[in-house]
Amino acid sequence: MSLHAELAAELAAREDQGLRRTRRLLESPQRAQVTVDGRDYIAFCSNDYLGLAADSRLAQAAKAGIDRYGVGAGASHLILGHSSAHHKLETALAAFVRQPRALLFSTGYMANMGVVSALTGRGDAVFADRLNHASLNDAALVSRAAFKRYAHGDLEALERLLRVTPARRRLVITDAVFSMDGDIAPVAGLLQLCARYDAHLLIDDAHGFGVLGAQGRGTLAYLGIDSERVIYMATLGKAAGVAGAFVAGSAALIDTLIQHARTYIYTTATPPLLAHTLLASLVLIEEEEWRRDRLRKLIDQLKQQLAGSTWRLLPSETPIQPLLVGGNADALALSARLAAQGLLVPAIRPPTVPQGTARLRISLSADHSFAEVTRLTAAFLNRV
Repeated sequence: MSLHAELAAELAAREDQGLRRTRRLLESPQRAQVTVDGRDYIAFCSNDYLGLAADSRLAQAAKAGIDRYGVGAGASHLILGHSSAHHKLETALAAFVRQPRALLFSTGYMANMGVVSALTGRGDAVFADRLNHASLNDAALVSRAAFKRYAHGDLEALERLLRVTPARRRLVITDAVFSMDGDIAPVAGLLQLCARYDAHLLIDDAHGFGVLGAQGRGTLAYLGIDSERVIYMATLGKAAGVAGAFVAGSAALIDTLIQHARTYIYTTATPPLLAHTLLASLVLIEEEEWRRDRLRKLIDQLKQQLAGSTWRLLPSETPIQPLLVGGNADALALSARLAAQGLLVPAIRPPTVPQGTARLRISLSADHSFAEVTRLTAAFLNRV
């Protein structure tokens, strides 16, 4: 069988299992109300939690950034791509999350890959929650450190691994807010174990930054945690509404990443206009508390109105509200029936989530109205 025939057969098998992924064509700005494939929908799909992706003030900041910096960075940060816009944003982000230094990366995936591979290698050990994002898992594999996974949120299982695993350096890695479940990692307990077994903790706060904590300062602020053992990563294309990611921590950590993080060193810097835009976004995140207030009210409304649903919402206090369905075909059918009513809610299937836990991942945004959430819950309660 030729390679192409083999690939076609594998794709057909995925189709039969209800696992083949497809793309929709978004024809409008990313908002709660979107045009997709020529039709208008209310979307409960995106990670634009604060409704900033289409904010006119950020568009104006982007235009000003183009006028000042042009379009492309043209070089890596270590050659001639590190602009004053990047530098100002790194300084502002470090201050915002109350860390000494910060370093920009092009994506969260690249940030996690860069951190784990720069800090660990052969002779070291990486300990990971089983429901971590793929970028954390791939980072551990690329690092060549011993890769140890523990059951989701199971501190006792993690302690057993830490107790018996010999390693020169130990790094625990975890989502702060789990992207498919919406729950929050037991960060305080993780840090206690890190202190007991001389480990450090990499927190991926992609879904907490901007959403949780006073002024949106993230999961650590929300939990009231401050520790030198924490290495903090957050993304800038979700609640911040633009693109990119950053890592924050000690000066020694950031300098080490500049020297050794391959995903930082060997790639062209992001366009400076994006950094300029993110400076404006950071101001809105900090000042417009009404966005987080609205989110909290929308979350409460959804939970109350779905209390009598056939399907069960997983426990989550974040804008990620997963509705557990179970079978792949059932989740796809439910998502399709909602789409027929103008409601976009994605069906999430293995391997993104464990077998038998296919779900509809409802993502709420400050851009949603209370009437739109009522329309969604009414569709569920009427069994669509």
